[in-house]
Amino acid sequence: MAAGYLDILRARHAARLLAGTLVGRLPNGTAHIAIVLFTRAEGGSYTLAGALAAAYGLATAVGQPLLGRAVDLHGQPRVQLPAAVLSALGMAALALAGLGSLPVAYAAVVVAGVFTPPLEGGLRALWPTVLGGEDRVHRAYAMDAVAQEVMFTVGPLLVTVLVALWSPAAALLVINAIGVLGALSVVLSEPSRTWRSAPREAHWLGALRSPGLLALLGAFFFVGLALGSITVAGVAYADDHGRESVYGWLMAALGLGALIGGVAYGARQWAGTPERRLRGIVALLALCYLPLTLTPGVAAMTALSALAGVFLAPAIACSFIVVDRHAPRGTVTEAFSWLVTTFGVGAAAGTAVAGPAAETGGTAWSFAVAGAGGVAALLVLLATGRVLAAPGRTPAVVAGSENDRNGAAEPGFSSGHKA
Repeated sequence: MAAGYLDILRARHAARLLAGTLVGRLPNGTAHIAIVLFTRAEGGSYTLAGALAAAYGLATAVGQPLLGRAVDLHGQPRVQLPAAVLSALGMAALALAGLGSLPVAYAAVVVAGVFTPPLEGGLRALWPTVLGGEDRVHRAYAMDAVAQEVMFTVGPLLVTVLVALWSPAAALLVINAIGVLGALSVVLSEPSRTWRSAPREAHWLGALRSPGLLALLGAFFFVGLALGSITVAGVAYADDHGRESVYGWLMAALGLGALIGGVAYGARQWAGTPERRLRGIVALLALCYLPLTLTPGVAAMTALSALAGVFLAPAIACSFIVVDRHAPRGTVTEAFSWLVTTFGVGAAAGTAVAGPAAETGGTAWSFAVAGAGGVAALLVLLATGRVLAAPGRTPAVVAGSENDRNGAAEPGFSSGHKA
């Protein structure tokens, strides 16, 4: 599998697009952590920290599908770069104004969230043109999920290092400046500048007219809720143990576990449909969230955090394929942006619930929110199994077909293609 990843990275533009997208998404991937640490440093409560992070998540949820549809209609550079700059300015306003005026603080995080550029969906729209073959595109999905976990492992550590060296406000400014540079690298590349979406049927619902996509989004709302609650619960756990660095280690362990799980998942071919496999993965994900409520010592808790992350990257990689199988033609970026949106809404709900849970019942209660989210995600997938079993169209990725990569099948599926 490592040789397959190297083959992808040797393709012209591939390494630049992957690196630029990961760097460009760094502000979004670390925003909840940075907002919570900033709020606590300014003297704000867990509830306020959760509320600000929730406001950011909800704003992202609103902005992602709108910006995704704009990308499908107008191209990437005209949308991605201006959005990245405006999002960074919103976070800069929060860092400079502080919490002296709560309306200003909320407005700042809302601006930052609404204009978060849809780089993640944009990258997956570019893979067919850059890689030119269905098998390589499938492998790129697995590599994409693994690479994200590298960011989620390094991101929390980077934030805590910046906080330790300077301040939470400086961390907000630096992270968002780096994000703008990442977005700039992507939109100046030839594939991004020349990309055009496939023709689409005019419909006000866009990608949301697919029942299967709606079912998937419903499940991943609760996955987002679980992850969002862990963000706040981890801070409460670190406070209980009197060391701020503990928080960074817990979040990094969570990302490291997902990295390991993603590499293992991408190292083999899988038989059967992705929808059925996704149910099994989410069941294991929920099972691994439950032990977090035990809140043991730091070493054991770090290990449990790593275990909780093991099935996250496989769930994400499998969901990419499910999105492809159910999203209507011509809604490439929008469909993936809705997936990001459900994570955002779920994470916002998780942070909003976990804060009061920590203050009312203690750290264990806030981690219990994560377990409940995992179980709810599984229940949604079980309840909508019949809808998810009927993809909207025949899987097909054809290089050069106006970059339409909807309908992709995963290696080992009944399409007969193997990675």
